[in-house]
Amino acid sequence: MTKNKKRKNSLVLKLRNYFFTGIIVLVPLGFTLYLTVFLISISSKLIPEEINPNSYLPFSIPGLEIALSIIFITLIGGLSLSFIGKKILQVINDLLKKIPFLRTIYSAIGQMTESFANNKNKKNKSVVLVEYPRKGSWAVGFATKDNKGEISKKTNEKLVNVFVPTTPNPTSGFLLMFPKKEIIYLDMSFEEASKFIVSAGTSNPKS
Repeated sequence: MTKNKKRKNSLVLKLRNYFFTGIIVLVPLGFTLYLTVFLISISSKLIPEEINPNSYLPFSIPGLEIALSIIFITLIGGLSLSFIGKKILQVINDLLKKIPFLRTIYSAIGQMTESFANNKNKKNKSVVLVEYPRKGSWAVGFATKDNKGEISKKTNEKLVNVFVPTTPNPTSGFLLMFPKKEIIYLDMSFEEASKFIVSAGTSNPKS
């Protein structure tokens, strides 16, 4: 092989390495920017134009909507813990639970939110390893609660409700019911498991 061919092969190999390195660098950056734009678009719709400085200032402040949304959510959380806040929330809860269609959605989302919030605070393990979608293939999921309803009785099994999220969007996923004996409980925290799922398995949980 001549020197020119060696140089050509070396250059092609180097360019190929540069290309794949560029992909590795740009994919997380692009995904992060996409999520940022997505959050800003949602936050800008949540904030009325009258109190959103970006609607009347001669220039836009990037990320202002997100900051204002975080402050707003924090204030609502603080208010909900007060005596008056609890009474107001109780009235709203009672009202929504009387509306036929909304009460189903509201109750389901409320139960799911409370379940994940409790799993983050309590010492009981909630991150699990299950064989899905087939035997020998494993997936990380979140055990929400023991299934004590009709499904468990009809199957004659001690079932556990497990939410298996999708990658890289953990807000969507599948509700699966596994026999308790087939579930492996992990030591990793809720945050570590979420990061592991969002990163498509590239992050290594400390546990």
